[in-house]
Amino acid sequence: MKIVFTSGFKNVWILSLSCALAGSIIPLMVLVGSLVGADLAPSVALATAPIALMISGTALAVVPVSRSMQALGRKKALWLFMGLGILGCALAILSLQLQSFIMFCLTSVLLGTTNTALLQTRFIAMESVAIEHSATAASVVMAGGIIAAFVGPELAVMGSNLTQVGYQGSFLLAAVCIGTAATVLSLFEPPKITATTIENTPASAATLLRNPSFCLVLASGVSAYVIMSFVMTGTPISMHHFHAHSLSDTKWVIQSHIAAMFLPSFVAPLLFRHFKIRGMMILGLVCYCAAIVIGFSDTSVIGFWLQLVLLGVGWNFLFVAGTSLLPSTHLQNDRFKAQAINDFTVFSFQAVAALSAGWAINLISWQQMLLSCLIPICLMVAVLIWEALSGTQTATMES
Repeated sequence: MKIVFTSGFKNVWILSLSCALAGSIIPLMVLVGSLVGADLAPSVALATAPIALMISGTALAVVPVSRSMQALGRKKALWLFMGLGILGCALAILSLQLQSFIMFCLTSVLLGTTNTALLQTRFIAMESVAIEHSATAASVVMAGGIIAAFVGPELAVMGSNLTQVGYQGSFLLAAVCIGTAATVLSLFEPPKITATTIENTPASAATLLRNPSFCLVLASGVSAYVIMSFVMTGTPISMHHFHAHSLSDTKWVIQSHIAAMFLPSFVAPLLFRHFKIRGMMILGLVCYCAAIVIGFSDTSVIGFWLQLVLLGVGWNFLFVAGTSLLPSTHLQNDRFKAQAINDFTVFSFQAVAALSAGWAINLISWQQMLLSCLIPICLMVAVLIWEALSGTQTATMES
């Protein structure tokens, strides 16, 4: 691990800090988005629409962001989308002033697009170091998510009453934070990448979907994001509006949840060596089941906290396991198609889950919402069993 403190990792640390600062807008939106939505939406069932649209914006921007980075270069493209994030914050301030729900929803899409660009920083970090250190570089950048997990909600609370209109100051502080991130990024020196030629003979989507292991990857990613997004998006409304917990307590729970999504990455390699990929998937499902049990029986602040921490850990295990399995489920020439199918599927289902959370929390109880999460868990277990019985498990990097 001494390698991370060498000059060769300078770019990685710059990317990590810059991404952590700019990425703080996402946990800020997780905390504030549904609360603002509940105030501005014409129907309380649409309260979580801003979160769903932010996730949809993340998914829809994958191709434009990739092409922008190819045309402009990584650094200039990141600056461009950070500027779009600042524009989104300005639009949020204006939408709150005008009490415009539609304008706030547009803000969410813009911030989702910025998030897409920030998600690329882990790949940029991997390009900045020798191939044997790429996994370490990605981990360092992902660790920035822990900083974002605390900075974002803190900005939300600090700025909530900064002006006469609630939460305007939150987005003002977020814009300053993104501007600071862009300044930090100016220290980044793009690495020189040697171009390679890759034969392009992609398989059809139907061919990929006939592979049980590829379906398991999709099931793992969808289960991870659907349950996490469904519960996380509904938590601020449930805690603050329905169970009368303070905004400060709600902020603490969301901060802890997002930190729990990233902290397990530091010990995940050790767990993978012991439990293997599919074992980690099962551990993730166990964490989700434990979160449901706790959330069903305890709606105190501590109950919400423990539930959301387990939710974050379960997401990490399922997401990392699915990501680790993906490369072994297709040929090298099919990786772009496989990744596109995986990302589009996961983010599409996540957007539906986030949008339906607002509808569900006003139609059924919090406990019934949690019980409904057993449906994707059961489907995930079914896919695990199907893949095991198919006898076509692909060789995976489980060491």
